Amino acid sequence: MQQWLGKSLKHKLSLLIIFATLVPLLFLGLFSYKMAEGVSEEKAKISGMNTLRQLEAYLGTMVGDAENMSLFLIGNSSVQSYLKAPESDLKLQNSIILLLNSLAFSKDYVANIVIEPLDAKRSITLKSLIRSDFADITGTESGYYARHPKWWSPVHRQWTFEGMREVITLSRPVRSTDKYKPIGKLQINLDQSVVAHQVSQAAMEESGFVLLLDAENRIIAGPADMGTNLPLDHYYPGIGDLDGISGDLNYGEGSDKKTILYRTMDGVGWKLVGLIPAQEYRSQNRYFLSLTAVAVTGAILLVIFSVLFLIQKITKPLSALTRFLKNASPDEPLPALPVKSIDEVGQLIISYNRLSSRIMKLNEEVKLNESLKKEADMHALQVQINPHFLYNTLSSIHWLALMNQDTKIADMVGSLSDFLRFSLNSGQEYCTVHQEIMHVRNYANIQSARYPDRFTLEILCDESLNEVFMLKLLLQPLVENAMLHGILKQKLPGTITISIKGEGQRLELYVEDDGVGMSAERLNWLREQLAENPRYEPTRSPQGSYGLRNVHKRLLLHYGKDSGLRVESTEGEGTRVSFTIPCKGEQP
Repeated sequence: MQQWLGKSLKHKLSLLIIFATLVPLLFLGLFSYKMAEGVSEEKAKISGMNTLRQLEAYLGTMVGDAENMSLFLIGNSSVQSYLKAPESDLKLQNSIILLLNSLAFSKDYVANIVIEPLDAKRSITLKSLIRSDFADITGTESGYYARHPKWWSPVHRQWTFEGMREVITLSRPVRSTDKYKPIGKLQINLDQSVVAHQVSQAAMEESGFVLLLDAENRIIAGPADMGTNLPLDHYYPGIGDLDGISGDLNYGEGSDKKTILYRTMDGVGWKLVGLIPAQEYRSQNRYFLSLTAVAVTGAILLVIFSVLFLIQKITKPLSALTRFLKNASPDEPLPALPVKSIDEVGQLIISYNRLSSRIMKLNEEVKLNESLKKEADMHALQVQINPHFLYNTLSSIHWLALMNQDTKIADMVGSLSDFLRFSLNSGQEYCTVHQEIMHVRNYANIQSARYPDRFTLEILCDESLNEVFMLKLLLQPLVENAMLHGILKQKLPGTITISIKGEGQRLELYVEDDGVGMSAERLNWLREQLAENPRYEPTRSPQGSYGLRNVHKRLLLHYGKDSGLRVESTEGEGTRVSFTIPCKGEQP
């Protein structure tokens, strides 16, 4: 920090302006890069969704073709006749096989068609069926076809004379067209390899790929290293549900982050899921990042050059002024400097010239004030003679009273002399607790002569506190307030009690009386008068609050806000005023 404060103004301004300019430039570059990254990501999502729509259209055609084919075969008269017949009809069976061949002709995705009677007749197949892993849904849900017209199976294996294939089966019941009774089952097997080939051809950026899931989120087709019939969360744990017809979500963090797009195929419940690694669209921003870095670097260099040139133009006149002031003699008046411009620097030199002239006038005024001060000091020395004259006069009256054996007058004059001597001693602000107590006793002696038998003063103080220093003239105004506004306002005599206690490093002082006390309203008003900003009420007489406020302000000035007066009073019972100050073993 000290090194920074020691730098020149030119250095400071250069660093501050360069820093203030570079930070927005860097943030602008970062913001532009983030915006480009967001645009690239959104572009990748739009392109990926278009790919999924195109693939959905192709697969939708394939699925729709299979479902239309199944509806045609269910209602075909030859199929109905064969399934209703009590025995196999070879001629009818051959005609159905020819029908199946014509329907599957040029449809490479149709792996096989199976018409299975419910009785003992032979099943009719497009390709001779050797074995199949197909397990119909009715094996686990017997009433499934009562609620649904069809069912798409997961991927399973099927063996024919051409070998083994993985297929996806559309299965639906066949009912008679006249009595609507179940007479058989129809299976249309789609070749999974054909479906997988179409899915793998879908372009999803460079390293992205597409998955086809069934209604249970099991994989139907995808990359070769991902097995079929496995749930999606087997490869992507915690991916969650892909809700809605379409959408996107982010999966993973950092370099493993992926953007997942999905669309649900209508009618079949399959989902097309596209996975794009985040690195794909981030790599597209490298060119833009390089271009941004070059632009920001060029802007930074231009800013640095411009700032240094501008700072040099500004600080050069100031440097010249600094050198001139440094070489000026302190014993000679500052001469006026020439003004060469009317900009801020020129205005500064004009102000300097005015200040130089003002300093010369102030020097003359200081010399004049010094001479006046000497005269005032002489007058003050002369004025100090008057208190001594007063003390000497009171001392003479005291001795005359003693000579006349009038001890009451002698005591009163002696107390008055000590009271005035302590009060007028303006050279010291602090006194000991003992001195403050003696000052209060002198005041009480004077007042007892004026108001005989009207009050009694009691002082409770541990002798160990006598030499503790405190601010002088704090207790006497409180005793005066207790006597005038508490004791003398009642007919019976009263008692004023002063208690001084030491509590650790604090001194607690209390002034109590058993006088008339005050009402709650009056007490609240008095506390407001002791506040920092007392409320002014023209109708309220402020009598009795000046002495308390004076003591309160002196306590706050010398001891802080925690040492102000605290006033407690009950009407008809009396009043207690207290304060707390730090203990000081020696005079501050």
